[in-house]
Amino acid sequence: MTAVLPATRLADIAGQAKVSEATVSRVLNGKAGVADSTRQRVLAALDVLGYDRPVRLRQRSAGLVGLVIPELTNPIFPAFAQIIEQALTGYGYTPILGTQMPGGATEDELVDQFVERAVTGIIFLSGLHADLSADPGRYARLADRGVPFVLVNGFNDRIAAPFVSPDDAASSRIAVRHLRDLGHRRLGLAVGPDRFVPVRRKTEGFLASVEEDGTAGDPAQGLVRHTLFTVEGGHAAADDLLDEGCTGLVCGSDLMALGAVRAARARGLDVPGDVSVVGYDDSELIAFTDPPLTTVRQPVRAMANAAVHTLLEEVRQNPVPQTEFVFQPELVVRGSTGQAPHGTGRTRAGGT
Repeated sequence: MTAVLPATRLADIAGQAKVSEATVSRVLNGKAGVADSTRQRVLAALDVLGYDRPVRLRQRSAGLVGLVIPELTNPIFPAFAQIIEQALTGYGYTPILGTQMPGGATEDELVDQFVERAVTGIIFLSGLHADLSADPGRYARLADRGVPFVLVNGFNDRIAAPFVSPDDAASSRIAVRHLRDLGHRRLGLAVGPDRFVPVRRKTEGFLASVEEDGTAGDPAQGLVRHTLFTVEGGHAAADDLLDEGCTGLVCGSDLMALGAVRAARARGLDVPGDVSVVGYDDSELIAFTDPPLTTVRQPVRAMANAAVHTLLEEVRQNPVPQTEFVFQPELVVRGSTGQAPHGTGRTRAGGT
């Protein structure tokens, strides 16, 4: 659509932005005398209604910023990407998304492509920095190339850089406490491969929480199964944990939790009547599963905005601590957790 709009469309924009048509006209013509907040409301109304911004109002990009994510199949990664891209766009930068898909470009190849395009900086989400079996030297070499970067999810003390992370150990403790309060004594943790930093932290938090509850001497009270971060991986881990008599399952992702629910139902067990399941992430649509999934919410928006702000501070050559900024998760209770089955632990009203 053209940027020259008839009166009817001016009225539409004015109504959407809740300003006068005269104000809309001043903004579209680049006139002074309009507050910045009002001008932004008018421009946002243009975007919402699908009208092109006048060429004179289009902001020239401040630069390109690369974003490296592991995949698009897990909804938590697109959620991060969307918020990061929105934040970057708000600061005038143009985001470039690079996805590591099986058989596709590797992280190193994506970085080379970004550097060839003279990116201003790079944000890595759950990249090789989180894999303790990977060579951390690649990040030192990137720093030597003069490219600022921020690492999200997976602190690695062998890398000198700013990190943004959730408190993974706390996420397990929160889930264990919730299940204990519901009377579950035999708990299982289904997580990904042990070489990943978030997995190790979740495992440590889980086992420490079980130990604090006085049940660490009985291995049946706190079992860990490492598998893949997929529905199928969660199903396989849950099968093992259910064989061990676990009635409360803590999962390393929402997708794994959905696999655990599927495994329980395949045995004719009810969720949450016979087995309670806790996920992790609170990714989109999880509230609408059957049953709605109890999960530990990863603070995606706060972490994504922190990653952008930290990167832009580096770009502006302002001092940024090369340390880890840790954000607290929160429990979201829904329908996949309930009181432990009778005879499996504490009674519902307390006692023994």
